[in-house]
Order: sequence, then C-alpha cells, then structure tokens
Amino acid sequence: MRYSPAYGIARLFSPIMRMGKKYGAEWWILVIGALIILAIVFMAVFAESIAPFSPYDQDTGPQLAPPSGKHLMGTDNLQRDIWSRMVHGSRTILRVAVLAAVISSMIGIPLGLISGFSGGIFDRVLSLIMDSVYSFPGLILAIAFAAMLGPGVINITVAVAVIYIPTFFRLVRGQTLQIKEELYVEAAKAIGSSGPIILGKYIFPNVLATAVVVFTLNVADAIMIEAALTYLGLGLPPIIVDWGMDLSMGKKFLPSGQWWMITFPGIMISILALGFTMLGEGLAEILNPRLLER
Repeated sequence: MRYSPAYGIARLFSPIMRMGKKYGAEWWILVIGALIILAIVFMAVFAESIAPFSPYDQDTGPQLAPPSGKHLMGTDNLQRDIWSRMVHGSRTILRVAVLAAVISSMIGIPLGLISGFSGGIFDRVLSLIMDSVYSFPGLILAIAFAAMLGPGVINITVAVAVIYIPTFFRLVRGQTLQIKEELYVEAAKAIGSSGPIILGKYIFPNVLATAVVVFTLNVADAIMIEAALTYLGLGLPPIIVDWGMDLSMGKKFLPSGQWWMITFPGIMISILALGFTMLGEGLAEILNPRLLER
C-alpha cells in the first residue's frame, strides 16, 4: 500500500495534536517555546551557512546602511552586516546562558539534596549561606562578580552561574525535606538502604521534574543577565560577537536615526528569552499533577 505525503505528515503531527487535546493551551505554549529555541539553536549550529558575511568583515557594504535586500538588518558603523552578527552572536549567548544554568544546577541540586536529607548543623549553616546570597538582587550580584573576575566567556559564565545556585538549592532542599518523610523513604531506611542510594533512587527522581522547569526559566533569566552585563561593559571583550555588545554599540546611534543597530539585537535577546520562558511555563503546567485531574 502506498502512502501519500499528506498521510505521512498527518501521522508525524498526530502525536503533537493528541498532546494538544490532552493538555490544552499549556502544551501549545511549550511547543511554541521549543520551536523558538530550536530555530535559534539551528541558526547557531549552521551559522557559517546561514550568515552571508563574516561577523568581523568590515567591508560588507555602505556604512550605517538601513535594512535592505542585501543587508536584511542593515550595517553598523564599521560596515559589518548586522544579520551575520546576529547569527554568529547566537552561539555566544546560548553558550553562556546554558552553561551557567548547567553549572548552577550541578552545584545547587546536590547541595540541596544533601542538606535537606542530612539536616543538623550542616543544613543550618548551608541554608544561611544560600539565603544570604539569595537575598541580593541577581543583577547586582552578577555585576559584582563580573567586575571582580574581569571580562571573558568563562568569567561571565561563572558570574551568572553563581546567582542561580541558591535557587536550585532552596527548591531541592524544600522538596527533599518533604519527600524524606514519605513512607517509601522510611521503608528504604528500614531495609538498610544507604543515604546515597535513598537520595539517588527515591528522592532525586521526584525533584528532577521541578528542577528541569527551574533550569529552563534560569536560562531565560541568564540570557537577560548576560546581555545586561555586556551592555554595561562588564561582560565580554569587544572582539567576541555578542548580542549584548551590539546592543551597547547601537545605543550611540539611535539619536541620529540609525534605529536598526539597537532594535534587532534587542529583538533577538527578547525572542530567545521568551522561548525559554514559554518552555519553562509550559513544562510547569504540564508537570503539575492537578492538571491531570481535569
């Protein structure tokens, strides 16, 4: 039996449609966020093929040319193609934001598990430290660490990662304190299971779903923080292609009417942050047990 292309496409999208009927608007919020992220990831991976010029090429066309057929987003004051810089700059902001969230989760989640499970003086001291860090506004704390560490991809990644460690810690610790009182955890203790086995087999799987949601939301926030630090001159050196750097350069030319230099980097930052936010919000709703009771 031969299948038509329309039949194949229908079969491909049927699981997505079924999930949409099951979860409603929450599912479509997640899908739209995921599509935004996938589009920008695709752009970052295949930057050399997508970008018509090198992001460093200072002879792509007229200086400060407005958007046109040849230059989709215009050119800057150094005659560089802005679209090419947006394509290549996606690599930088994704690398910093995702790696910062990964580092903070790899530190915050284990500390939250151990602290909540062990209790005692270790839990009180660690909670006090994390609460002290959490009490600072995130951007102010990131500015302090960025100023102390200096510019650079690794340094700004560490500066951004530090501010999210308490978020993972507080979330995981709170859930661990609840889960360790459950009967199945008490049963595991009764049969002689060790602490690491209980944490890894019984507690960690139950906090993982919430940690994934927080991870995506932290990536969205990290995108804004990274762009803000670079905009303030505390993030990356000018030699690195970055949306925040282009945003900072574009503000100088806005009063004279060159709106495209600041508009397109701002739009790209907002779209990417929106994608991760929608993904996180969609996951938060779908993973909510109350939603399954509808």
